[in-house]
Amino acid sequence: MSTPHPVRTEPIRILIADDHPVVRDGLRALLERESDFTVTAEARDGTEALDLYRRDGADVVLMDLRMPLMGGVEAIEHLLRHDPDARILVLTTYDTDGDVMGALAAGATGYLLKDTPREELTRAVRTAAAGQSVLSPAITTRVLQTVRKPSAGPLSERELQVLRLIADGATNREAAAALFISQATVKTHLIHVYEKLGVKDRAAAVSEAHKRHLFR
Repeated sequence: MSTPHPVRTEPIRILIADDHPVVRDGLRALLERESDFTVTAEARDGTEALDLYRRDGADVVLMDLRMPLMGGVEAIEHLLRHDPDARILVLTTYDTDGDVMGALAAGATGYLLKDTPREELTRAVRTAAAGQSVLSPAITTRVLQTVRKPSAGPLSERELQVLRLIADGATNREAAAALFISQATVKTHLIHVYEKLGVKDRAAAVSEAHKRHLFR
């Protein structure tokens, strides 16, 4: 039996961050059909979302992942440094393990896909506003599959590629650019590398890889 949300006397204030105007317009129209919702601001990228949140705040931020200037994961990290209690609901078309785990590791309150039914989206907004986490069923399955993967075993070719770049001094951003993947995906690969090598940081991972002659 689910716990009922506390009764609110004020509408839930929502900030939409998405670089597509049509998507923002559609979300605003959908959300404002609910009497307890009000869209207070719209941002075209993560930088603008951060500025608007700092200026006006919001009860829930609906955050896309792939945006110019500053992407969703980086914006989540900045928002939570500004306000550790910020409630950020990712709403995106991307559902790779790297995107999902990167956003959740950054501190997202929840993760939904843009094909989520209207009823599920509005329920998720209310759940996030109440301070509870929410994941769409498809994302829940992905998360469970990821956390259930055994940590032992050899590094994959992609994990080795990431580790080689890190060993050569590349930052996460530089490794992502070199491999044409997102920084969130690089972070996820590194998490798996740490687990498989039994280490806790980049330096130790590189050292252990040399000991095991993994760069041959």
